[in-house]
Amino acid sequence: MDTRVALIGIIVEEDSSVAALNELLHRYAPYIIGRMGLPYRQKGVSVISVVLDAPQDVISALSGQIGRLSGVSAKTQYSHVITPAD
Repeated sequence: MDTRVALIGIIVEEDSSVAALNELLHRYAPYIIGRMGLPYRQKGVSVISVVLDAPQDVISALSGQIGRLSGVSAKTQYSHVITPAD
């Protein structure tokens, strides 16, 4: 299946959802190229960026599951870089 490079931007406003978010990211670890998290303590939020190289349906599934977590929002940006399956 073809893969593409994508970025999921995540904002966490409820600390109670952090464990579930980390579990999701752990499950999708084979597709994650890298991630960076920045706590913004003054505002009580954390901002996380996750870069993936994965099939379209995997990216959509992860983004959707993240967005359903309480107090967590996610937006996905897709690159035009698509790698055909071998």
